[in-house]
Amino acid sequence: MKKNSVIMVFMTVIALGVAFFIVLSLASFLIRGKALSPMKPLPGLDRIALVKVEGVLISSERIVDEVKNYTEDSSIKAIVVRVDSPGGAVVPAQEIYEALKNARTEGKKVVVSMGSVAASGGYYIAAAADRIVANPGTLTGSIGVKMEFANLERLLEKIGVKGMVLKAGKYKDVGSPYREMTAQEKELLQNVIDDVHSQFIEAVAEGRNIPLQDIRAIADGRIFTGRQAYELKLVDQLGDLSASIQAAADLAGIKGKPRMVSRERKTQFFDYLKQETASWIADVLSDAMGRNHTRLQYLYQ
Repeated sequence: MKKNSVIMVFMTVIALGVAFFIVLSLASFLIRGKALSPMKPLPGLDRIALVKVEGVLISSERIVDEVKNYTEDSSIKAIVVRVDSPGGAVVPAQEIYEALKNARTEGKKVVVSMGSVAASGGYYIAAAADRIVANPGTLTGSIGVKMEFANLERLLEKIGVKGMVLKAGKYKDVGSPYREMTAQEKELLQNVIDDVHSQFIEAVAEGRNIPLQDIRAIADGRIFTGRQAYELKLVDQLGDLSASIQAAADLAGIKGKPRMVSRERKTQFFDYLKQETASWIADVLSDAMGRNHTRLQYLYQ
């Protein structure tokens, strides 16, 4: 009898351990943002996917992965990308742009719906679409690139601090906050900026099928309202998200009310906390190294 009780207790502990492990794994799964896709409906149903690009562009991994999954799903006939972003780092914008171009190559129709703002990197992404729909009051355009630096040399002198940098390579400390930038360094960075700016202009000209010189004439960083952008042919249509979804359905040949599918982010707080922590660490390391590395990442913003 006593032996059976011990076995019962032992089995109960094991069962509780397994249950705890399952719950912990599920929580981790949800926190990582993996359990995002709704169950797939019956095959043969034509659907439209909604992808949201919101906030400053820091990373493209989630959005690119989402677009790729929809591209590989035969039931998805069109992708509507809701852009509400002022831009951000260059590479995320370029990677999302390429993912959308690939989706079109694979036969998906792509429509971008612009929210309050779809400027700079946000517009770069939009240029990959079959059709761009903006609200009349949307702020868009801002086809330009920038780098930002701070020169703290005089401030440090006033408080009796002098920066020191040891380097191997003439330009290794370019942008250092400890000293004024030389003419050669300014020229070097300007060449980098100009090249990235040219990539932006070429992508817009290609995506919008507008002559390069016409895009270059307005690619000075200025912003436009949605209505102004429509007049310049930077967008195809004025309307809201509903109009964008209907435009995607029309392009894809979907009759009746479109069936929508989207991934809802359940871990926005954790993503925000992760980004803020990474940014803080980068700032600390930057200060420790005596160089403003975080600002050296050129921005579509």
